[in-house]
Amino acid sequence: MRQVFLDTETTGLDPRQGHRIIEVAGVEMINRRLTGNHFHRYLNPERDIDAGAQQVHGLTSEFLQDKPRFVDVVDEMIAFLSGAELVIHNAPFDLGFLNAELQRLDRPLMGDYCLDVIDTLKLAKDLHPGQKNNLNALCRRYEVDNASRTLHGALLDAELLGAVYLGMTRGQESLMMEVETKPAQVSHHSSGAHAPIKIIQANPLELAAHEAELTLLEQESRKTSLWRSSQSG
Repeated sequence: MRQVFLDTETTGLDPRQGHRIIEVAGVEMINRRLTGNHFHRYLNPERDIDAGAQQVHGLTSEFLQDKPRFVDVVDEMIAFLSGAELVIHNAPFDLGFLNAELQRLDRPLMGDYCLDVIDTLKLAKDLHPGQKNNLNALCRRYEVDNASRTLHGALLDAELLGAVYLGMTRGQESLMMEVETKPAQVSHHSSGAHAPIKIIQANPLELAAHEAELTLLEQESRKTSLWRSSQSG
């Protein structure tokens, strides 16, 4: 399964009022493992940025003045996103802006390019009704380090969302160490020894999600997990 964690920053809140995308980022994950591939572009919106929006992301018109326009990167963006399942926090917001940009260019909408969309805000509300479910709150809940998130930024937020998503969906199969074995060489004088195994260590994102999973299990059982007990022993 190929997934892309997607985020945008914009000049304002409503594309129907002519607001535009000024930053777009996607982080690729295949079979619940980051590949290292990502798409990230700052964009010249060719319009002013609302003061409220600028306080959120810190991007200025001066910084974006020499950046490409959406039309300049649309083909590259679509090539990266095509065929993927998109994972977005508050998906209607980002998809509304992306579809508005595509409509300006008389291009097909996002649904024609992407396999499916998962809205992690909806997922979080189902899992934690009545609680704060913005990205900062989810990072705290699943023990994902977001200390560097002083302002909103599309690439950082997409990366944080990937870590939070692994915790939310309890992807235990991706958090366990993978073991690859080679068939033992069989002979008439075999001693029964197994072929050597190769251990693939978890990456930092998976370790963070693993810690989030342990925390949830301990909250539910009200006991320290055997894993943490063994690590501290």
